[in-house]
Amino acid sequence: MRIALFTETFLPKVDGIVTRLRHTVEHLQRNGDRVMVVCPEGGLKKYKGAEIYGLSAFPLPMYPELKIAVPRPTMRSRLEKFNPDLIHVVNPAVLGLAGIYYAKTLDIPLVASYHTHLPQYLQHYGFGALEGFLWELLKAVHNQAQLNLCTSTAMVEALRSNGIERVDLWQRGVDTEMFQPTLASAKMRDRLSKGHPDSPLLLYVGRVSPEKEIEQIKPVLEAIPGARLAIVGDGPHRKALKQHFAGMPVNFVGYLQGMELASAFASADAFVFPSRTETLGLVLLEAMAAGCPVVAARSGGIPDIVTDGVNGYLFEPNDPLGAIAATQRLLAAQEERETLRANAREEAERWGWAAATRQLQRYYQSVLATQSFSRAA
Repeated sequence: MRIALFTETFLPKVDGIVTRLRHTVEHLQRNGDRVMVVCPEGGLKKYKGAEIYGLSAFPLPMYPELKIAVPRPTMRSRLEKFNPDLIHVVNPAVLGLAGIYYAKTLDIPLVASYHTHLPQYLQHYGFGALEGFLWELLKAVHNQAQLNLCTSTAMVEALRSNGIERVDLWQRGVDTEMFQPTLASAKMRDRLSKGHPDSPLLLYVGRVSPEKEIEQIKPVLEAIPGARLAIVGDGPHRKALKQHFAGMPVNFVGYLQGMELASAFASADAFVFPSRTETLGLVLLEAMAAGCPVVAARSGGIPDIVTDGVNGYLFEPNDPLGAIAATQRLLAAQEERETLRANAREEAERWGWAAATRQLQRYYQSVLATQSFSRAA
């Protein structure tokens, strides 16, 4: 198959969507398919054998890390030269709309995937009143596709209940070869804790943005004597969070990648994740693969991954004491914590990227077969 992948974000940006796309492109190419990635310009021309068609982009004012690329008139000729069997639009916004347009005008089968729960994000940026309008836009866009994929059962139900059709589940995946408990490191623990390796070490990894609700970790930190918090990642909310945590033992580490990131997960005592807007929460799977016990909100796609009391702890997002109680329980019982670590790793081992990509290929083949049948009829 030849797949044209339209995405609003790709390398060198670092986030869960880019991680999924990196592994997907790599495994598609490895399995013999050919991929062209249409994305904002990032300096890359090729990735794992895939062609990168980068377009000039400008940053969003409220979120400068996210860049919006504008389609060019030359896009059609570039697409026709690649001659895709199928177009896949990821979180369609601007480039995604161009992908939908060309799928329709060139009669190419179309798949869309939903990775960011934008209607809930509106609440955190002061635009909650527009949620209904946004769902109408999402419905109009996604219902152009022959298949819409989500990364958790909660998001499948959310899209179906808001009128989006032909929705199915694209299973989660994690790099279990890189994220491993054996990468726990005294040096990394010392770095994350800023020289206090014997203190309880809490970890957050992900975008530093309002919808992640990182400020909710403050009362947890205050309730645990001597605890320290490492925040790995960056984003538009960093300055506000530094003020929020002023005077507290919090280390804003910035981005970590590869083995450093895997070591950070493996070296912490607990991964605390208060976000209520996750379609999946890839960082949770990475933490679990590294054997880092998880404390997370019972919301969105998170219960698909974390089984309370078995491989981590869940708390009710509207309970102000829930995260505190769950984290205290986790840190108090060494033997139970080791069981959680082992169970978390066991769960993560079930979900490699190869299996997730094989499932995606089956979805692609099904859409192609349906399109061929429709044309024949």
